[in-house]
Amino acid sequence: MTKLSVNINKIATLRNSRGGNNPDLVQVAKDCERFGAQGITVHPRPDERHVRFADVHALQEVVTTELNIEGNPLHSYMDLVLATKPTQATLVPDATDALTSNAGWDTIKHQTYLTDIIATLKKNGIRTSIFVDPVAEMIEGAAKTGTDRIEFYTENYAKEFLKNPAQAIEPYKKCAVLARYLGLGINAGHDLDLKNLHYFHQNIPHLLEVSIGHALICDALYYGLENTIQLYLRQLK
Repeated sequence: MTKLSVNINKIATLRNSRGGNNPDLVQVAKDCERFGAQGITVHPRPDERHVRFADVHALQEVVTTELNIEGNPLHSYMDLVLATKPTQATLVPDATDALTSNAGWDTIKHQTYLTDIIATLKKNGIRTSIFVDPVAEMIEGAAKTGTDRIEFYTENYAKEFLKNPAQAIEPYKKCAVLARYLGLGINAGHDLDLKNLHYFHQNIPHLLEVSIGHALICDALYYGLENTIQLYLRQLK
């Protein structure tokens, strides 16, 4: 079964908007697991505008499923990941001032850089994943870095799904077959929601994990967090 990792960045954003500790990020992570999530994802950025570095240390103490730390592998990110040793490090090439992730890695241009980073992470027992667009050359480049997995950047899928689902999924299907052939595990994330997740899951073979935050938290405002997590898990069956 494909695992659901809940990205709790939006919970941290809500907390930070008023100061204090409401909502309690650590408690929300524990509740997500209690409600059925099989992982917790965070994406701490250098300015700590949502998830703070201290949050990651606190989460590492309580997460009992899998902790996935996303981010651009700058010195601050690497120091944090090597100190907390999460289950998975997902490498994302976003700029420090990016509102949200908006592109996958150029795994050819940055191959040497990624290879060195991944070697360090794997030496410390941390599973690695590279954020990529569904482009064959980028999948092939990722395989040469030594990464364990790739994570498909699915914003374009989500946009095109509303117009033509079959056309939207096609490049991901082709690249999933290629990734599997090259020995890469497959994750996916960005703009997956209750409308498009089931179709994506049905059509992508060997999908190991989806990381979902924004849409899931928005749905939780209407359906409640426990019910929402169950609704998303249902799309993955």
